[in-house]
Order: sequence, then structure tokens, then C-alpha cells
Amino acid sequence: MAKKKDDIDHILRKWNFDPSSVNVRLLELANREVLQMRVDMGVLQLEIEGRPDGGRPDGATTYFELLKRKASVSDQEFVLSEKQCVEVDREFVQFYHRRICWLQLKEFDRAVLDADHTLALMDFCKVHSPDDEWTISHEQYRPFVLYHRTQAAALTQLDVENSLHAEFAIEEVNQGLKRLKVLFLEYDAQEQFENDELVQRLIEFRDSLREKYGVDQTLNEQLATAVENEDYELAARLRDQISQRDAASHFEEE
Repeated sequence: MAKKKDDIDHILRKWNFDPSSVNVRLLELANREVLQMRVDMGVLQLEIEGRPDGGRPDGATTYFELLKRKASVSDQEFVLSEKQCVEVDREFVQFYHRRICWLQLKEFDRAVLDADHTLALMDFCKVHSPDDEWTISHEQYRPFVLYHRTQAAALTQLDVENSLHAEFAIEEVNQGLKRLKVLFLEYDAQEQFENDELVQRLIEFRDSLREKYGVDQTLNEQLATAVENEDYELAARLRDQISQRDAASHFEEE
């Protein structure tokens, strides 16, 4: 039987679960910070670095890192075993929970990193999957991860609120939309792209950024239009402006 000191009733009473929102907090412990997410009947605690459960499978920082190590030394085609598939699914879920936490706390740069981990793991699984059915069971979530990644990357740019960074934010959305379009084409679903809910949300987000920061067309959008219209003189000037802008932004970051 569990001892009284293991009882978490006092935590649950002080932190009510709200089903209408993501209930998250960043908690400072004696030796580190952790994320806590209040769920319907308890609390999840996640590490903020490495694998969210704090595990180091065979000494690796994540299970994905362990799999890459195994694949690199395999003397035959590396195919995920049933047990490895189960462990991959555990890691997907853990990083999903932490990504949601970072988004809720507006820690957008950290949300980008966790989304990138998930997308890279998806890429690995696609190559080393045991069968198509298992592949599709994960690929169906790629648009959602790309949506989160795009949203977070754009909002990271808006940590500095000026028109220059608004341009970068809009370009992050454009890049995300391009990645989604490629994905729809890959699965022969291009006719669904325009009406997809996540695509529509990103377009609405981009339009809101244009309106809020007074950005009609970004320099890259103007460049694309100039190239399409075969106005190569204007395209050359725009490339120079983009180079100068990017250099100024890099200097500002340093």
C-alpha cells in the first residue's frame, strides 16, 4: 500500500483541471526546472531537456538518437522491430505533450525544437518502417506537427515586434504552407490542399500578420512575383535588398 507521503491529493485540490484549456506550469525544483501538465485525473511531469520522461535509453539522449546509432552500424537494411515501434510511439507521445506545453507557455523556440525532433523521427520511421500501415498511422499526423512548427516559428520572430520581424514571421508561414503543399502532392491529395482546415488557419494567421504590421508583400514574395513576370532587373535589386536585410538581422541577433 502507498504511504501517505505519496498521496497527491493536495496537488490536485490546489490545481483544478480545466477541460477548456491546456493546464500547464513551469515549476522550479531544488535542482532543475520541470514542466507539469494537469490532466483529467492527475498530473504529468516532463523534463525540459532531452527526452521528456528523463530517460536515456542505452545512454542516448532520446530513443530516436539510439535508433539512428543502431541503423548506422547495421550490416543489413534496418527495419524497426515490433518492440522498437512501441518505443517510437512512446517518444512521439512524450514530445507531443511537451510541444503542447511549450505552445501554451509561449516558449515558441522550444516548441520548434520539439516539433523538429518529431518530424525528423517521422522521416526516419518512414524509411525504416516495418509496413505501410504503420507508416500511415504516423504520417497522418505530419500536417498537424507541421502546423504547430510553422505557427511556433512565426511567433518566435514576433518576440521582437517590428515590421522587419513581421516579414520574417510571414515568410515562416509561407515556408510552412509550401511544406504542407509538398506533403499533399506526395500523397496525391493536392485537390484537398486549399480547403484543408490547417492550411486555412495558416492563411488566416498570415493575413492577420499583414494587417497588424502593415506588410503588403514581403521581399521574398516580391522577388517571386518579379521572377514570374520575368522582370530580372527588379529581381536583382530585390535579391540585394534581401541580402542586406538578412545581414542586418544577423548582426542584430549577435
